[in-house]
Amino acid sequence: MKILITGGSGFIGSNLAKKLLKSGHEITIFDNEVRGQISRLNDISGDIKYVKGDIRDFDAVSKAAKGIDLLAHLAYINGTEHFYTIPEIILEVALKGIVNTVQAAIENKVPQFLLMSSSEVYQTPDVIPTPEDILMKIPDAFNPRYSYGGGKLISELYLINFARKYFDRALIVRPHNIYGPDMGWEHVIPHFAVRASQLHEHFKNGDVMPFEIQGSGLQTRAFSYIDDFVDGCDLIVNSGLHNNIYNLGTDEEITVKDLASKVLNYFSLSPEIISKQEPEGQTNRRCPDLEKIRRLGFVPKISLDEGLHRTLQWYEEELKTKNRH
Repeated sequence: MKILITGGSGFIGSNLAKKLLKSGHEITIFDNEVRGQISRLNDISGDIKYVKGDIRDFDAVSKAAKGIDLLAHLAYINGTEHFYTIPEIILEVALKGIVNTVQAAIENKVPQFLLMSSSEVYQTPDVIPTPEDILMKIPDAFNPRYSYGGGKLISELYLINFARKYFDRALIVRPHNIYGPDMGWEHVIPHFAVRASQLHEHFKNGDVMPFEIQGSGLQTRAFSYIDDFVDGCDLIVNSGLHNNIYNLGTDEEITVKDLASKVLNYFSLSPEIISKQEPEGQTNRRCPDLEKIRRLGFVPKISLDEGLHRTLQWYEEELKTKNRH
């Protein structure tokens, strides 16, 4: 197929582009490089088409969608710190992004659409592991954190209702804590890696050192390595059912406290975890029910220990390079 990926120079978008290219598809990337990095596509630059443009510009999106078989919409603003600092921009990109991509697909008679949603739509789920069909809610409209999850929920609703009439196949993917090399610097694993690397310079191997984390550290997440994630996306592109939603990730939970310990142990540090107040709106547990995606044949292959080693090795080298300059 000819596939257009919006937000294709982002962490997930660039890895998805490489996977779909390897699977035999023709790939066009649409991105404005405000948060993405075109360097992530260097190794496939000769095999793809790249269009620089803003997802809020309908004419640019529609022009890029001409002759496309599947539009994969990933363009968005993520990173927890942005939820609190620029919620109005997150919602603007969310709303204009889903309207422009769906309308561009309709205008150009694109038969298939894939929306990259988020586990943030679940907010504080009542069921763990969480299936795709639980009750959705925004706990507090005045908490800027919910700008992100709210924008994703609106995007899902918009696609689902237009898909009944205008698309042969519409697919929604809900990623759960995807990580890997070059994932950016705004997320929990890079944050821990940066702080651990800095502390490593001042402590001897094996020294017990204080390490602050938000909250008690007993919150759990299920971290999925990027290679497993794009394998799952490939399955959904090949076999996903029309107007269906798929959780994608792993269902093996780890506490934030244990995650911090693993990161510090990589840097040969023994942490004394110190709790500090967490931002209002954090959820205590997040773990997907993967029954639907497993029915398509999905089996994660990369353990957390292996994936963390690959990821932290990349960040360690990046930090050394930055320090040299």
